Amino acid sequence: MRKKPMFPAGLFRRLEAGILGLAVLWTAAVTAGSDTAAAAFSALRDSLPLGALRWELGDLWTRDQLSPAAVLAISQAPLLLSARAEVAELWQSAETAPPAAADEEAEEAAPTPVEETPMDVDAPPAAADNGVPARTLVPNDPSGYTVFGRAYISNSTDHEIPLTALGEPFAAMLTAEEPQILILHTHGSEAYTPAPGTEVVWSGDYRTTDTRYNVVKVGDEMAAVFGEAGISVLHDRTLYDYPSYSGAYDRALSAIQSYLTQYPSIRFILDVHRDAIEDGQGNQYKVVSPIEGVGTSAQMTLVVGSDGSGLTHPDWLENLRLAVALQQDLLTEYPTLMRPLLLRNSRYNQHATTGSLLVEVGAAGNAPEEALLAGRLFAQRMTQVLRAQSK
Repeated sequence: MRKKPMFPAGLFRRLEAGILGLAVLWTAAVTAGSDTAAAAFSALRDSLPLGALRWELGDLWTRDQLSPAAVLAISQAPLLLSARAEVAELWQSAETAPPAAADEEAEEAAPTPVEETPMDVDAPPAAADNGVPARTLVPNDPSGYTVFGRAYISNSTDHEIPLTALGEPFAAMLTAEEPQILILHTHGSEAYTPAPGTEVVWSGDYRTTDTRYNVVKVGDEMAAVFGEAGISVLHDRTLYDYPSYSGAYDRALSAIQSYLTQYPSIRFILDVHRDAIEDGQGNQYKVVSPIEGVGTSAQMTLVVGSDGSGLTHPDWLENLRLAVALQQDLLTEYPTLMRPLLLRNSRYNQHATTGSLLVEVGAAGNAPEEALLAGRLFAQRMTQVLRAQSK
């Protein structure tokens, strides 16, 4: 007696055709983008184990971008499995998040906010002796520097600095629109050393959120000078290195972009920091410039970023022109006020405008009053340089 087939012949052929069609579609999806037979074969070979694993997990038809390993992991936890959509969203955001900016600094302990009483900014008081050894740092040999007039440039990039271009007018100019200048502090908790006995709540090595003693106070002084000169200025007193030091440049950049969107008249951005200088034994010392008839000022350093880190910064030379013009003027007026100008690979968010600079005012060992005087002198001379350029 002839056995009756388990499936009708027509149904079997339709099932066979369906499987074959699915196989063709799967093969086409896996090998899409392969421009050679070898590449297509490699894609098929790599996909077969993953496909088998997804089949075993009951996850053959992918609903999201979770890998088989991730599906296997969350399947072991009912709570995670029930929130698979949320897990997939977090997974995707982590995969597509942009890399950390090359300007970002290493993680440090977050500073702790404290109550504060701002000092008057009418005129910086004379600095009391804070007990820190003082030095005046000036270059006495052009070796290792690019020299243009009075400006000594320490260049750690691979760029050749075109000397003939440095004397050309810089691009950023004052206009009739307001505001013109933005002052901010990527590392706002960077602080100075007041006289012994001064009560300061330190939140790290030479860091405090008390703006009487950190670089934010120097920004207050600069903003006051620009305002006295009739130049409209915004001073962002936010501590972008709080509560986390890491990521400060990214947070500062977001703020800069927001300011530029709201105030497209901004032409100049000053990111005010301070340096930290030690001797061979690890002891801090301060850098000073005696100003005849005025007092003792902290020395300053202008830092210009470039595209050497691989981040886009096509107009870094414009920032360098501005820095050189300021350096020349400041050293003409105050021969020891400025330390050599630094050209670095990191861009320090200076791609935002052609008038962006990082200004290091003194060092951790300087007294706050010395830093305030430096900020005042810098803003006064920058006002003169910008007005001369804008005539």
